[in-house]
Amino acid sequence: MSVPSVLVFAGLDPGGGAGLAADVLAIAAQGAHALPVATALTVQDNNRVHAVRPVDAELVLRQAEALIDCCSIGAVKIGIPGNRANAQAIAGLLRRLRAIDPDLPIVLDPVLASGRGDALGAGDPVESLAELLALATIALPNEPEACHLGSVSCPHLLITGGHGDGQFVVNRWYRGGELVRRWRWPRLPGAYHGSGCTLAAALAGRLALGEGMFAALGAAQAYCHAALAQSFAIAPGQRIPRRFLQPTL
Repeated sequence: MSVPSVLVFAGLDPGGGAGLAADVLAIAAQGAHALPVATALTVQDNNRVHAVRPVDAELVLRQAEALIDCCSIGAVKIGIPGNRANAQAIAGLLRRLRAIDPDLPIVLDPVLASGRGDALGAGDPVESLAELLALATIALPNEPEACHLGSVSCPHLLITGGHGDGQFVVNRWYRGGELVRRWRWPRLPGAYHGSGCTLAAALAGRLALGEGMFAALGAAQAYCHAALAQSFAIAPGQRIPRRFLQPTL
């Protein structure tokens, strides 16, 4: 039996908390398989991004083309492109995939900076994401990112409330610009490295499995909340979500 594959574009976090490492685990936890394409190499720990070096756009394309030539793509998940050239190259490849499968789900995590405000690529991140936003099925910005992005034209939008205050995290789903549903999750103490990656990758995995958007959003959020609740420390500061969940009594 074949396993649905998710083509992933993201940066490499050597600490294993975010980026490709997070995506691979979160997608596998849904029962799908990740095809990870590196867009950037980073120097970072669980708290800070110290340096980012984008991968050459030609090499990004070669990584992806080797995969799409032999693998059936059930969904695409996009994290940081690294720079505008990479974003344009990825956008061109996505148009080719959409010509084959017009309904291919494309999940965009529009990361503009690290949680502490560190840059995650070269150039203006909003400009870099413009073409990708136009192609995405759904984007999952947090509230500060949504404010910076302004009007978003993709069919679905999930604005996450983890950066707010209060007893609950409220995530809002918009379809065609109209508010469809709110989810409320108990706010957990502490800070987490790679929570946005975890949510977006889990959603891509659920969509690759053939779930509808409503069911996939609910399942991905429940999984992400559980991963944060079971998080662990590798060093002082931000905790790492546990992407392979432990059974609870």
